Amino acid sequence: MSLIQTYGFTAFCENRSDPLPEREPSAEALVAARVCAVQRDRFTIVSDSGFSCARVKTAEFRFAPAAAFPAVGDFVLVRPNPSGDDLICAVLPRKTFFSRLNPTPGAGEQIVAANFDIVLIVTSVNRDFNVRRLERYLAATVQSGARPVLVLTKADLCAAPDDWIAKASQAAPGAGVIAVSAHTGFGMDSLRALLAPGTTAVLLGSSGTGKSSLVNALSGGERMKVKSIREDDDRGRHTTTHRELFLLDSGAILIDTPGMRVLGLWNAEEGIAETFADIGELASSCRFPDCSHGAEPGCAVRAALEEGSLDAKRWAQYQKLEKESAYSENPEGYAARKQEKFRDISKWSKELQKRRDRF
Repeated sequence: MSLIQTYGFTAFCENRSDPLPEREPSAEALVAARVCAVQRDRFTIVSDSGFSCARVKTAEFRFAPAAAFPAVGDFVLVRPNPSGDDLICAVLPRKTFFSRLNPTPGAGEQIVAANFDIVLIVTSVNRDFNVRRLERYLAATVQSGARPVLVLTKADLCAAPDDWIAKASQAAPGAGVIAVSAHTGFGMDSLRALLAPGTTAVLLGSSGTGKSSLVNALSGGERMKVKSIREDDDRGRHTTTHRELFLLDSGAILIDTPGMRVLGLWNAEEGIAETFADIGELASSCRFPDCSHGAEPGCAVRAALEEGSLDAKRWAQYQKLEKESAYSENPEGYAARKQEKFRDISKWSKELQKRRDRF
């Protein structure tokens, strides 16, 4: 097995459908590589020749959107340069990818990681445990096309890990849930069993959840620095500063990402629908197909809220994520629809006032 195959290069990558850049004479001049780290405009890549640094070829990426640039986990075609940085000429089609709304205003979509099989959504069993955040991460994971697994860290700090597993399973129905302790080794064998040779997993979670300790436990060494959390609020401090891909002794590939407390969804309609499938089933039972779940008669969603079978906070989160996804897909159209809605409300209010004055 070649080095690039060890890092996950498969037949899927070879049978690519996109054409070579017009300026490239042939595929023979290029070699396949995988992006292991991204730091500003410089990339660490691995190919059959080993590790090297690379930059994108300006002519091919000058007018490309941010989402088209290489991300950690991407397979790329590279022109080797023995006297300097290699040149990345093309990004191969992504099998899966995880994206979010770029924190920089107006920057659009940001690819966090690509070509992974499993997303390990990491949260700790302390005050960091947040059901609403798990729902948000789960929607983004389902949208990516990968398998979600919830990893509950610091299980040694709680008396009843099974209670936390039940709580997480309720928040993320259908997703696998594992409670682990990187300190004592509790549950780590179950987690390692998921990481078969050639499998790529990406770690996703906020700061202070123990992602770096988890990486160290999986890799069998002090690969990542670990910082303590603040005792007053159990909030973590950033340890990972950039996204990085590395090979475990087991043959599995792991992508670590910096802690993200705010994860802006990007066009995640399918992920939201699957994550909140219970709400979708309720909506399909409404009397009217275009029910807005407001004052219409026969609204199954409103009935469930009133009787308590649907958690009001879960409903509010669903509405919030739907709006975020719609905005990211078409900001101008979303703003126009919102203005039109306010105009209709204003028009209706004025008409109502005229009727009151008349009678």
